[in-house]
Amino acid sequence: MPLMTQTDLPDAPDRDTPFYARIEAAAGQAGLAVYGALHPRRQPVKALEGGTLVLLGTDQAFWPCFTASPEYRDGRPDPVDRWSQGVIGALAETLGGCAHYPFGGPPYTPFINWALATGRFFTSPSQMMVHDQAGLMISLRGALHFEQEFDIPPPPLAESPCHSCRSRPCLAACPAAALADGGPYDLAACHDYLDTSAGAGCMTGGCLARRACPLSRTAGRDPGQTAHHMRHFHPQ
Repeated sequence: MPLMTQTDLPDAPDRDTPFYARIEAAAGQAGLAVYGALHPRRQPVKALEGGTLVLLGTDQAFWPCFTASPEYRDGRPDPVDRWSQGVIGALAETLGGCAHYPFGGPPYTPFINWALATGRFFTSPSQMMVHDQAGLMISLRGALHFEQEFDIPPPPLAESPCHSCRSRPCLAACPAAALADGGPYDLAACHDYLDTSAGAGCMTGGCLARRACPLSRTAGRDPGQTAHHMRHFHPQ
């Protein structure tokens, strides 16, 4: 079932190429990106004690890769999850790691705990997680855990990007007023609004609050990808 085999991955670089760079290259070829990494021994997290953990999420190339896959076309449930298992499972086998996924529970793997511990995810004023590059357009698809520790780059930001965002558009943009500074998120109000004709813009273009984040605007999300996720969030 995996769409990616060992022969599909980039040619093995020489010994001088950092292992982290190999992971980035292999993930990028599959339409994924490294969203963050950590050493559980130095940065304690739930469920892991040592080695190196690398979180993977969708990249700009994800949607073309996914829509060309059998999982997208076969009409069976959970196509993105099945695609993720195939691709990330193949990456784990090839690179010598263990694959973890944020779906398939309960119980669920503690991806939020892992994400925040990387120093690349933060809690936004709306209480949604924000990423230093993807903004609020976060789509974590899995993680690779390796028994060995290897060099990983430090987080690019010393603090949350929300600290310098004075206008906080993620709060003001929600037409359902479902988001408040510090929470809680009014899930019922969100779904009620999506049932109205006015909610069509969110359904086809994605959550207006997520799209309003300045970082989200540069994340390069295909409208088809956003609409796909909204249909699963709010089936009609």
